[in-house]
Amino acid sequence: MNYQLALVLFLLLTAVTMFAINKPRFDAVGLLMLVAMPFTGVITMNEALAGFSDSSVILIAALFVIGEGLVRTGVARQVGDWLDAKAGASESRLLALLMVAVAGLGAFMSSTAVVAIFIPVVLRISQNRSLPPGRLMMPLSVAALISGMMTLIATAPNLIVNAELSRHGIEAFSFFSFTPFGLPVLALGIVYMLVARKTLTAQATDAGKSPHRFTLGDWIERYNLAARERRFLVTEHSAMVGKRLDELQLRRAGVNLLAIERGSGLSAEVLRPMPHTRIEAGDTLLADVNGSETPFEALCQTYSLEVRPLQQGNDYFNDRSQEIGMVEVILPAESSLLGQTIPEAQLRSEYGLTAIGLRHGTQVVTDHLLVEKLKQGDTLLLVGFWSDISDLRNNTADMVVLNIPSDFEAVLPAPGRARRALAVLGLTVLLMITGVVPNVHAALIGCLLMGLLGCVNFNSAYASISWKTLVLIVGMLPFSLALQRTGGIDLIAGAVIDIVGAHSPYLILAALFAITALLGLFISNTATAVLMAPIAVAIAQDIGESPRPFAMIVALAASTAFMTPVSSPVNMLVVGPGGYSFGDFVKVGVPLSIIVAIVSIMLVPLLIPLGQ
Repeated sequence: MNYQLALVLFLLLTAVTMFAINKPRFDAVGLLMLVAMPFTGVITMNEALAGFSDSSVILIAALFVIGEGLVRTGVARQVGDWLDAKAGASESRLLALLMVAVAGLGAFMSSTAVVAIFIPVVLRISQNRSLPPGRLMMPLSVAALISGMMTLIATAPNLIVNAELSRHGIEAFSFFSFTPFGLPVLALGIVYMLVARKTLTAQATDAGKSPHRFTLGDWIERYNLAARERRFLVTEHSAMVGKRLDELQLRRAGVNLLAIERGSGLSAEVLRPMPHTRIEAGDTLLADVNGSETPFEALCQTYSLEVRPLQQGNDYFNDRSQEIGMVEVILPAESSLLGQTIPEAQLRSEYGLTAIGLRHGTQVVTDHLLVEKLKQGDTLLLVGFWSDISDLRNNTADMVVLNIPSDFEAVLPAPGRARRALAVLGLTVLLMITGVVPNVHAALIGCLLMGLLGCVNFNSAYASISWKTLVLIVGMLPFSLALQRTGGIDLIAGAVIDIVGAHSPYLILAALFAITALLGLFISNTATAVLMAPIAVAIAQDIGESPRPFAMIVALAASTAFMTPVSSPVNMLVVGPGGYSFGDFVKVGVPLSIIVAIVSIMLVPLLIPLGQ
C-alpha cells in the first residue's frame, strides 16, 4: 500500500465516521472531502469539481423538479384519495393498495417526497377508520424504499450505478431494467407486511390529532349556503357574450359572481371575475344567489343562460375548493366599514372578496343581508379566491381575520394542472424508454415543460431540489477516481474475491449485497452506491464476468434500508406519526432485508446473465 492510497483510505474512513455519528451534516462532509481530496496529490481540483457537471447529478436534480410538478398539481394527493375510496372496509386491502400506490408513485419521484405526501393521507384514513397509525406507517416506508427498485430514475443510487457502467463503456441499464426485480419484491413485501404488522408495538401518537378548526363544510351548514349555489352556461346566442361584467349589473338580480370556468381539457382555467372581464360563449358562471328566485330566473331568460345541474349533497362549490375558499373576519372599532351596508363596503373592488354571510355575535343574519348596517364586532363570512384570502391577512385596519378553515392547508399551489403534469411525466418516460435523447436530456425537457405549463415556477423548482443530496454525491465522487488511480479499488475487490472465492459468483453477489446493505446502516444509500459501484465493476472484471449483474445487486441492496430508523430519511419520517421504537424497525426490517437479499441473489443472475 502506497502513502497516497493510505491518505485516500484515511479520508474515506474519516467520512464514514462522520456519517455514522451524523456530525457534521452529510452535505458538509461532502464539501470537506471535496476540499481535502486534492491535497492527496491523486486528483486535481478540476477533477474534484467535475461532479458538478456529471450527467447523473444533473439528471437527479431534474427529477426532483419533475417530482415537484406532480406534488404541486395534486397528482400525488389524488392517488391518496383514490386509495381511500377503493380500499373499502378491509384493512388488508387498504395496506396492499397503499403499498402499491406508494411504490408506483415512488417509481417516478423522490421516495422521501412520496412519504411526506402520504403521511397526512394515512393519518386521515387512520382517524376515519379508528386505526392506529402505526398499522400503516411502516408499510408506507417499506413501499417507498421498494419503489427505488422499480425504475432507473426511482432513486439516486440507481443512477449512480448506471453512470459507473457508462464510464467503463459497459451497456447501461434501460428505464425498466429494475422493474422485474422490484415487482416480486413489492409482492413479497406486501405479503410480509400483512403478517409483520401484527408484531408492531407502536405506541399511541397524537401526530394526527389537532384542535378542532372550522372547515368549509361547517360554514356551509352554519350559514345555510348549500341552497344558494348556482351555475349557468353562457350559450352562443346569449346577449352576455362580449360584454364586460361591470355592464351587466348582476347584483341587481341578487347574483354574486364568484368565478368563471373557461375552456376544457388542458386549456381549462378558472378566472377571477373582475369589472373589466368580458364574457365569452361557453363560459360557466359560478354564482351565489341570495333571496328570491324570480330575479334570477328573469336574468336567465333575458340573457339566454342555461342553468347547469348541481352536485348531489349539501356542497357549495366543493369541486372548486382548490380555487375558491372562505374566511371569517371581525370588524374592529377603528374599521371604516362600520355603519355601511355590504354593497356600500365594496369589498369586491377593494379586496376581491364577496360577503355572503353576517353574524351579530352568534346570531346569523339570514334575511335582508344586503341592507344590514355593519357594527363593531360583527363577523363577516367572505368568499373568493384563496390568493385574495391570503392577502387579506396582511390588512388589519378594516377587518381582522378571525378563522381560516382547515381546508386552506389542502390547497394546491398549481390546481387544475394535474393532467398537464401527467402528460409531461409520460413524455419524459417515453423519451427515456425509446432512447431518442439521453436520459438527462429527456429530464431537462420535462423540467422546461413543467415550467411552461404552469406546474412549477422558478422558486418552487429551485426549492424542490435536494441540494444536500447533490453536494453529497459531488463530494463523494472523487473517491471513486482516487481509489482507482491508487489501486484501492483493485485492493478491495481482491480482498472480497480472496475471502469469498473467485469461482462462486453467487457468493460474491451475496457478499456485495451484504456489504452494501450493512454500509447503508451508517452512511446514506447514495454515498454507499458511490463507493460500492466501482468495486462491483472491478470484481466482475477480475473474475471475468459481466459487470451488469454485480452493479444491479449493489443498486438493489442500496434500496434495502429497512433495518433501522436512521437507515433512510424515509424511515425517519414515519417514526413520530407511527409511534415506532428503534426495535420495531429491527424486528420488521432485518427479516425483510434477508428476504430481499435472497430474492435478489436468485433473480439477478437469471435475468442479467453473469457471462461477458
